[in-house]
Amino acid sequence: MGTPEFAVPVLQALVEAGHDVVRVYSQPPRRAGRGKTLRPSPVHAAAEAAGIEVETPESFRDDAVLQGFEALALDAAIVVAYGQILPQRALDAPRLGCLNLHASLLPRWRGAAPIQRAIMAGDAETGVAVMQMEAGLDTGPVLAEARVPIDADDTAGTLHDRLAGIGAPLVVSTLAALDDGRIAARVQPEEGVTYAAKIDKAEARIDWTRPANEVDRLIRGLSPFPGAWCEVAGERVKILISAIKDGEGAPGTVLDDALLIACGSGAVHLTQLQRAGKAAARAEDLLRGFPVAAGTVLT
Repeated sequence: MGTPEFAVPVLQALVEAGHDVVRVYSQPPRRAGRGKTLRPSPVHAAAEAAGIEVETPESFRDDAVLQGFEALALDAAIVVAYGQILPQRALDAPRLGCLNLHASLLPRWRGAAPIQRAIMAGDAETGVAVMQMEAGLDTGPVLAEARVPIDADDTAGTLHDRLAGIGAPLVVSTLAALDDGRIAARVQPEEGVTYAAKIDKAEARIDWTRPANEVDRLIRGLSPFPGAWCEVAGERVKILISAIKDGEGAPGTVLDDALLIACGSGAVHLTQLQRAGKAAARAEDLLRGFPVAAGTVLT
């Protein structure tokens, strides 16, 4: 049960491990692109390519959907960023219950945007956790976890890919250990609980009066989507990659000819940007057709 690209490696790993994946549940196709055509989710497309039956219910609380789910007589259900809250009736249906792969070290960053929030908060490490699902939001006991450092140049995109890569084999090994009775669940502690709220569009606008390390973390945490942004000569520009550098000046001021920008304290060098309607570009390539002179103030 999953929807975005993050969940695809888990589906593929389960199939490659020899599990009988009898059905995949994913969010309904959504309209996307310039033509606003209906597009299946990445998990939906991967399942169809593997010849697995797919269901895309609007609500998992529908009685007919629940009856169909119960009729599968599952050993387990694996849930990865599905996008729907499962009622208790669904959680109770599989023999081993429903297992969720979550992209944080629980109980830190329960909720919708754990990868982005970990970078934006300046966490030194994060990871993935396999959790036995219960009715609360990411509150269930943890069966297994794997940790990774958050590097100084990590973006939400690069960290997403690393976590998806370690999460897939962790789900497979955890499922085997659970079925054999070789695993003990760890109840999440009450201390250290934080919530990774969904990213609000208002958060994406860069406040240059903030310290350089906070600005850099915002940029990397929101890259590639939705993308932190500012206005350059009246045009909205997304900033996708940055680095902390030495520099002083009024916040938002361009300090050189290579997009070194002054912050409330320190400065950041903008290295990859994206103008509206155009592809992402390295700073030096963007500046050839869109010069931004030293002394310009970004708003």
